[in-house]
Amino acid sequence: MSRTSTFVTENLREKITAAVAAATEQGQLPAGELPPFIIEEPADRSHGDIATNIAMAGARVFRTAPRKAAEIILEHLDLKGSYIDRYEIAGPGFINFFLSKNYFASVLRDIEREGDNYGASDYGRGERVMVEFVSANPTGPMHMGNARGGALGDCLAAVLDKAGFDAYREFYVNDAGNQIEKFALSLQARYLGLFDDSIPFPEDGYHGADITERAEQFAALHGDSYVTADEEERKAALVQFALPKNIEKMQHDMATYRIAFDRWFYESDLHSAGEVKAVVDTLAEKGLTYELDGAIWYRNREVCTELLRAQGRSTEEIDKLELKDDVLIRKNGNPTYFAADIAYHKNKFDRGFSRLIDVWGADHHGHVMRLKGAMNAIGYDGDRLDILLMQLVKLVRGGEIVKMSKRTGKAIQLSDLLEEVPVDSARFLFNTREATTQMDFDLDLAVQQDNQNPVYYVQYAHARICSILRNIAAEGIAVRACTDEELMLLDTPEERELIHLLSAFDSEIIAAAREYDPTKITRYVTSVATLFHKFYNACRVKCDDEGLMQARLQLCGATKAVIKNVLTMFNITCPDRM
Repeated sequence: MSRTSTFVTENLREKITAAVAAATEQGQLPAGELPPFIIEEPADRSHGDIATNIAMAGARVFRTAPRKAAEIILEHLDLKGSYIDRYEIAGPGFINFFLSKNYFASVLRDIEREGDNYGASDYGRGERVMVEFVSANPTGPMHMGNARGGALGDCLAAVLDKAGFDAYREFYVNDAGNQIEKFALSLQARYLGLFDDSIPFPEDGYHGADITERAEQFAALHGDSYVTADEEERKAALVQFALPKNIEKMQHDMATYRIAFDRWFYESDLHSAGEVKAVVDTLAEKGLTYELDGAIWYRNREVCTELLRAQGRSTEEIDKLELKDDVLIRKNGNPTYFAADIAYHKNKFDRGFSRLIDVWGADHHGHVMRLKGAMNAIGYDGDRLDILLMQLVKLVRGGEIVKMSKRTGKAIQLSDLLEEVPVDSARFLFNTREATTQMDFDLDLAVQQDNQNPVYYVQYAHARICSILRNIAAEGIAVRACTDEELMLLDTPEERELIHLLSAFDSEIIAAAREYDPTKITRYVTSVATLFHKFYNACRVKCDDEGLMQARLQLCGATKAVIKNVLTMFNITCPDRM
């Protein structure tokens, strides 16, 4: 196991717990259940590297002043093998701990030994997790929401993998249902309009230029041969022609964005396999459906009310939500999107995934509870379905909101963005703001090649270290393995601060996986780059003390390794020169 911050804090927690038990056994502290307590880094590191509030958190149980309780706990605290050098009691009863020089040396040893695997853990214990993201409607091009969702979803899956989960990436293709019928009618109107400009266009049709483009391509291939064809035959031919091209375009855009899905799952497969009908039948057998006006309805209000009551919500709170029932089968016999969604998530669980994560736009907020409730209703655990709601993204140039592509003069698509903005910038910048916050994506910043651009700033730190190592080699200086004594020479505040941050990589990965927040890692690696520049400006790497020089070179190499591990994990290039 790495001697990183995770190990130190877990080890210290065990020792503190043992110290309280020993004090209780000797009658110095009263017996009682030990309350939860915090072990964390203090805001001001001059007060210590690690601090705990155990004495204050346990004040009621200990029935003594926190400072006195802290003194008693420290009397029984065995710090052997803990990498703690010393401690002190501060304020009303905080206990501050200072890490030993050997700890900082051990961090660099770990990074050197683990290399590309540094930061990985078994926190997830191999749990199979499905991350479904993007899942754009194939009836049109992908937009900015898909751009943000793609970066967030892919990097979240990468974080989960690094934290020891078995993450699976899936794109759900909505190639069935009402939207495909609307797609067919829109294509048909544009196709027939090429030969008769009096053909009306459906009021609720898709008006995008891509529909016209597909109709023109179809006409170029088939001419007017489908003008006199049976309408259903014509619509089927148009969809069979256009839909694969749209999906192929999506797959191309995702590949350009460096996203590789484990599977593109087609909604039509659920229907052809009878899974949608089966799930509706299951709900009916459980008495959770009824017929009204020729349609089959799901008792969503009843199920969600029960779910909310189990969560402790009051009747007044539930009534304010104005819960409504949902149609599963329309009166024309066609299943709704919701019915297919229940079947799809059942299918995911049936494939052996113990946890499902969906990355959705915030406009799907009302769909969350009813889908989780539906999972409970059919015998699955809705609490194992987690939905990450993503807020809107606005494109900004020159401080102004941009809605149209400079190249096409039309609404900006994902493909337009990737033509204008480097993929590295897009993937990194979309992961600098939490999914739950609205985001302004600065197009000017994304193309800047200076330290104002966050990804450039991090990449430059990596390239700078590579340059340092090249220059050292050019001078005939060989980088060699350091002794522990040499590594313990790294004792300036800048050196210790940088090493301490490097040691936190695995705990940052675990926190990001636990909270479904890959933006923690972009902020982390940006901080690594900042502390490296601070160290480099304060400490001469090439110095007269050969042992110290070698230790600083190892610190440079360790920083380079951590930056590389983050960038490659997020599928962002890691240049040696800039």
